Amino acid sequence: QVRLVESGGGLAQPGESLTLSCAASGFYFSEWSMSWARRAPGKGLEWVGTAYSDGTITYFIDSVKGRFTTSRDNAKSAVYLQMNSLKPEDTGVYYCARGLGPSAILGQGTQVTVSS
Repeated sequence: QVRLVESGGGLAQPGESLTLSCAASGFYFSEWSMSWARRAPGKGLEWVGTAYSDGTITYFIDSVKGRFTTSRDNAKSAVYLQMNSLKPEDTGVYYCARGLGPSAILGQGTQVTVSS
């Protein structure tokens, strides 16, 4: 079965960096696009970015462009989200996902809190 396990969340001060990792198993990792989504307190799920199986990467939130970088390691079945220059509005639960959109499968999530 599909298993996605996120790690690396925590508390950061504004301007600091965090790197999230996601270990995937139970499917042919290299054949799937892998995404990151987040849910801010009291808000709905929003998609952060996707690393497609062909290696292309797309970000969906203008405010993270230039600050967040997603990458994947097919040999390790892992996907990463490097988050730099963190802002309080980046606070939320971050989810790793297989695929994108309503049919995506999400992990359990990891909390990211940006606060001074």
